Amino acid sequence: MQKSLQVTEPQSPGSDSDGIDQVHDQRIVIPTKFISIADYLEKREHSRFITSQIPTDLSIQVQEITFNVYKYPLVSKCGYIGRLELQPSISNYGYNLKLENFPGGSETFEIILKFCYGLPVDLNPNNIASLRCASEFLEMTEEFEDGNLITKTEAFLTFAVLCSWKDTITILKSCEALSPWAENLQIVRRCCDSLAWKASRENSSTGDAVHEEGWWFDDIAILRIDHFRRIITAIRAKGTTPEIIGKYIMHYAERWLPGMVMEIGARGYGHGENDLQFSICCQKEEGGIAHSNEQKAIIESLISMLPPQQEAVSCKFLLQMLKMAMLYSATPALISELEKRVGMMLEDASVNDLLIPSYKNFDKGKLTNSPEQCTMHDIDVVQRIVEYFLMHEQQQQQQQQKSGKCNISKLLDNYLAEIARDPNLSVTKFQVLAESLPENVRTCHDGLYRAIDTYLKTNRSLSEHDRRRLCKIMNSEKLSLDARIHAAQNDRLPLRTIIQVLLSEQLKMREEMLDKNGNTSEPEGNQSSTKMEIKTMKAELENMKTKMEALQSDYSELQQEYGKLSNKPKNASGWAYGWRKIRNSFQAKLDGNETGDGQQRPNPARKRSFKRRSSIS
Repeated sequence: MQKSLQVTEPQSPGSDSDGIDQVHDQRIVIPTKFISIADYLEKREHSRFITSQIPTDLSIQVQEITFNVYKYPLVSKCGYIGRLELQPSISNYGYNLKLENFPGGSETFEIILKFCYGLPVDLNPNNIASLRCASEFLEMTEEFEDGNLITKTEAFLTFAVLCSWKDTITILKSCEALSPWAENLQIVRRCCDSLAWKASRENSSTGDAVHEEGWWFDDIAILRIDHFRRIITAIRAKGTTPEIIGKYIMHYAERWLPGMVMEIGARGYGHGENDLQFSICCQKEEGGIAHSNEQKAIIESLISMLPPQQEAVSCKFLLQMLKMAMLYSATPALISELEKRVGMMLEDASVNDLLIPSYKNFDKGKLTNSPEQCTMHDIDVVQRIVEYFLMHEQQQQQQQQKSGKCNISKLLDNYLAEIARDPNLSVTKFQVLAESLPENVRTCHDGLYRAIDTYLKTNRSLSEHDRRRLCKIMNSEKLSLDARIHAAQNDRLPLRTIIQVLLSEQLKMREEMLDKNGNTSEPEGNQSSTKMEIKTMKAELENMKTKMEALQSDYSELQQEYGKLSNKPKNASGWAYGWRKIRNSFQAKLDGNETGDGQQRPNPARKRSFKRRSSIS
């Protein structure tokens, strides 16, 4: 495409145009006087081709557009063009010039041409930065003409930056396409400092209303991440509170990271797992490599800008940033820093926040088939977060500050109950995470029992050995009455665990009765006998555990024998007789221990429950 800006010879008085233009095939003929060009082109700004009988002597290409102009008006104001050795044109008698990497492109150069030809130029916040950079590129200084374009644009820029918030935002936004000229000319720095000063003054006027986002939040959020970071740095240097800085960062993340406003944590299991993996892959690759790199740069910058104070941002926001950082493979050091910060605020988290999808191998765009790699959630991250929490709690205890371990035990038990529905979750990972808290932290094991029962429901084919491993985590003595009743009738639990629950229930009932009798009728001198009876009961419980292990061994041998006989003709009567014999033997031992030494016999209902369990086994 070509654009011509040329001067013509005067026309005869008898022409039809009477000294005015003639238009033929978009060619416009204008009067010959140079000063009249301004008057004429002001009315014909929409014209793209302006030609005349006098040929131009300079052809300038900017981007894809070529401008045919006269050399003298440009050389008189542009030092850059004046000192160039212009190459003669092959097609005509003029010269050719190509301006590479011209700030602002062809539109800005067209405005500069108008200025060089003496036409009125409209300076506004949208074009002032590009004109300032272009005038610097062309060296339009006062050395060539008083009131040259550098002086005019610099004056307007200073006036606009100092006076108007909206104009400063517009100018700074336009600087995104003017690197590195806008940086070198300090346009970006001046805009950022001006915005930071205005925002700090506005923050101080609002007082402690930190929960309310100011009107300036949306304006700053539209800026590019490097400009936003410079503004935040300047605002922080002026003494703005961490809560306000955190509000800025959270608002910006909501604007530029669409994944922040959607729940990435999954609730579906089974066949829906591959769907989740596929959706995560699509979310990462939706905008291509350039989009992923841009998102990664934003995430890493926001993480590095976070104030160190805990009250600056919420735990929910930190976990959302952690999910996004893992999705876009942010720097491991930044991910580790986020995990530590979440660990310090873990008591404020919820189960939904901790459901972090497993992003392993997602960056390769492949779905894995290994059960260990196909787990729906990343358990290792939560494990590290819990470890950071325990380290922080240890420091808090040394400083004699309040501890939040009780809340964490409930949170972790609920999290275990949620991930227990994942069929690919291994027993080892479940056990390690459940045992990560110290034993004395859990005052009640109801939540842990619910998580174990959920895991057993999901993995019904679990071996007896693995079921025992899981149930060893739980302390039946710390179960509530409702939980003990449920566990005593739970066919998914190992037989040994059920008996432990029954014995612990009986022991508790015995202790309650002894305490009650001791408080009402026994004198203080007889309390020693009560303690002896409790010790006796505990010894009997240990004896019962030993016998239970022997019975369990016999039961295992019978199972192996039954497996050998399964391929042979079955002797139903012999098998039934052998099983009844062992069951009656076990029941006799149980009844003998529970009724010995004048002790009370167990409840018939509880006895029927055990018989039913034995028959099922």
